[in-house]
Amino acid sequence: MAAAFKSNILPVLALLVGTLFLYLGNGLHGLLLPVRGAAEGYPTTELGLLGTSWASGFVLGCLLAPQLVRHVGHARAFSGFISLIAIIALLTGILVDPVWWIALRAVTGFCTAGTSMIIESWLNERATNKSRGMIFSLYITITLIGAVGGQLAIPFADVKTPILFMICGIFYCVAMMPTTISNAATPQPLKSVKLDLRALYRNSPVSFFGILLIGTANGAFGTLGAVFGAEAGMSQSAIAVMMSATIFAGALMQMPAGRLSDRMDRRYVLMVLSGLAALAGLVVVVFHPEDPTVIIAMIAVYGATANALYPIAVAHANDFANPEDFVKVSGGLLLLYGIGTVIGPTISGPVMSALGPHALFLVTGIAHVAIVIYALIRSRIRKSVPVEGREVFTATAGHLTTPESLALNPRAAPLPDHDRTAEEASPGAAI
Repeated sequence: MAAAFKSNILPVLALLVGTLFLYLGNGLHGLLLPVRGAAEGYPTTELGLLGTSWASGFVLGCLLAPQLVRHVGHARAFSGFISLIAIIALLTGILVDPVWWIALRAVTGFCTAGTSMIIESWLNERATNKSRGMIFSLYITITLIGAVGGQLAIPFADVKTPILFMICGIFYCVAMMPTTISNAATPQPLKSVKLDLRALYRNSPVSFFGILLIGTANGAFGTLGAVFGAEAGMSQSAIAVMMSATIFAGALMQMPAGRLSDRMDRRYVLMVLSGLAALAGLVVVVFHPEDPTVIIAMIAVYGATANALYPIAVAHANDFANPEDFVKVSGGLLLLYGIGTVIGPTISGPVMSALGPHALFLVTGIAHVAIVIYALIRSRIRKSVPVEGREVFTATAGHLTTPESLALNPRAAPLPDHDRTAEEASPGAAI
């Protein structure tokens, strides 16, 4: 164990610590804005546009950041991106205005994509075929812990003061340190990702529409879940626990649901999980629970099922793709998911303004029922891939990664033989 840690994890430990603080900032800032906005009485439509703006910037960052990094280099680009994120986090605590927030969130989304892609490229550079699975799993775990940890910081200060915005800035500045003081060799240029919608649809219609609808539902809840909680009368602490519970529950559900999908038609698993997510949301819409404990429990069930859908839909698509196309297909689906996260809060904001906060789950429910219906129809048209011909399920988190992280996934093509192992790398090259 000690030898594995020294050879595989120690060379990237500082970078992983930086990743933790980056996602602590992302988790805190992403929840702080809608909670503060709800406390200020901003319209739900405007609060929904915070998610639309961030997701739009993130998708554009995935498409355009690689070219920018090629021009200025990884280290300079990373410093520039994360400096902007920190500045914006502080500005949003000073310029308490929804129009400014919406505009600035687009820049944050773009820079978040850039910083994440650079971190992931550095991890790719340090990974070997032997260590890639371990590093990938640890990276996903750290992003989840960071996002949840940032959200759980909400109860420790009044959202109407600048303190939490300042803490965001501190998190981002700490995240910058490991790469700015590193003398590691510059990684290979970031990979450019193209969104070929026709090819994605031909490969797997269920995954194509499923990923789009999953992004719509997750984007709606991720942006406006806190607003729902505030308008349902929940405290800051209860809102933070509710939002964090959905992430943890989804992470815990991924492996059992994924292993089940390895043994049966993945479309049936998608149908069951989508149906349960729709049912959990429908209970909230119909019964309007007031007890925070009941709300958290129901939303945890929703999160467990809704957040387990993305990796199963990706696995289903890759069952029909050639192994060498894993990065291309998965990267395209990730961008398609991003488009869904643009659509979700854009629709949900006006719906909640018209019908009340519980109508958030009317939007997510429609998306999940649509997945059930379409997957059922397609299961009657196209046979599933035999169990022995499928890729083994791998847990992932679409809303926390970029296309650059796909090269770390154990299902990607093996790294070239000439890549250095950790033992061969010089001590000065460790990040």
